[in-house]
Amino acid sequence: MRGRIVLVGAGSAMFTRGLVADLIRRGEPIDLALVDVSSEPLEVAERLTRKMIAARHALIRLSASADRREVLRDATAVICTIGVGGRRGWEQDAYIPRRYGIYQPVGDSVMPGGTSRALRMIPPMVEIAEDVLELAPDALFFNYGNPLPCVCRAVRKATGAPVVGLCHGVFHVAQFLAKEMGVEFARTKYAAVGMNHLTWFTEVRIDGRDALPRLREIGRGKLERMAAGEVSAEEISPFSWQMLELFGAFPAVLDRHVTEFFPHLFAGEKQYYGKTLGVDCYSVEGIIGYGDSIYNEMKERAFSPEPLAEDYFDTISGEHEQVVEIIDSIRQDAGRIYSVNLPNRGQVPNLPDEAILETPAIAEGAGLRPIAQPPLPAGLVGTLATRLAWVETVVEAALEGSRTKFVQALLLDGAVSSVEVAERLADELLAAHAGYLPQFGKGK
Repeated sequence: MRGRIVLVGAGSAMFTRGLVADLIRRGEPIDLALVDVSSEPLEVAERLTRKMIAARHALIRLSASADRREVLRDATAVICTIGVGGRRGWEQDAYIPRRYGIYQPVGDSVMPGGTSRALRMIPPMVEIAEDVLELAPDALFFNYGNPLPCVCRAVRKATGAPVVGLCHGVFHVAQFLAKEMGVEFARTKYAAVGMNHLTWFTEVRIDGRDALPRLREIGRGKLERMAAGEVSAEEISPFSWQMLELFGAFPAVLDRHVTEFFPHLFAGEKQYYGKTLGVDCYSVEGIIGYGDSIYNEMKERAFSPEPLAEDYFDTISGEHEQVVEIIDSIRQDAGRIYSVNLPNRGQVPNLPDEAILETPAIAEGAGLRPIAQPPLPAGLVGTLATRLAWVETVVEAALEGSRTKFVQALLLDGAVSSVEVAERLADELLAAHAGYLPQFGKGK
């Protein structure tokens, strides 16, 4: 059977290139449909993809549309990478909280930025899910859009669509830990459990032996070197190594993301080991500017008459990395193991049922089957429990268009200093993104 993949949000700065390169390397015949509601990014993605296909004489039949319903029917896989509001909206999610002394190194997962982003992301993703259920009910359905737990929980709660959240973070941190220990990645085995961007490596083994004590030694050495002024905080992610020492588990995805789950520890300027998160350490302007530059480069290559360089087809790092492998493992009933985001249906017994958790799962003929994990220690449960309640509150705020629940979510998140700040911040964010938030017109 010839597969049919629909990529919704094809104007993404890097995802499309990486996915197409992966499909070309696999060498199998496939239909690929690109979808984006914005005409210019869609044209850039289509032109670039056609150049890539032609350069390698790939067996890919390409189509593109601004209307997903035109191309969804009979899809075997639907991959969503939408970012409602784009990078300009992301900037507002970072800059507006700064007026209240809230500094975010990312601002797309938790804290006020992630909360705000979820309100924009959830209604369109629910609509996409409804179309998938109608037009491609048997398709594998993947979401990469942040905040991943909020989006996936909302889609499942509102529609029942079996969306799976994917992120390359756990895979990359597993590779990072192997490198820190000086061993080949193939020699390691691990289990990582939590919620996206705060997923705890509870087991790490080398050749079957427990490697966590070795990692703790490495962490102590790094912290000593930082204390001696030999390395900077941004170089070593000290907070993540401190968490390993305290909780006995290493958090993914390093300090850029992990610090956002503990905003009370880094409130205000110069609170991250003498640096300000998102400003002079893990710059938000830098990461958004990098996305702009990558998109501009894609646009230039797409419209250039020059052929693509040979290295343009090399394996690149990014969110696309494992989705083609996962699809193949399911279709071939290969039984490979991946880190995925699915509802908790017993795989972590002491976390809430139906909460979207990031855990290992087997990709087999029946789909993705989570692997049952031991109960988490109380300390790790404590880092996650309020966050999972935050997810549920954000989902309700987005689906109901409730300002009150938006304010509740900001309070649960813990970055604001008072109820009054939460209310003013909520109103500023709602006003800045009003064009993407029609559900809030009722003023609830």
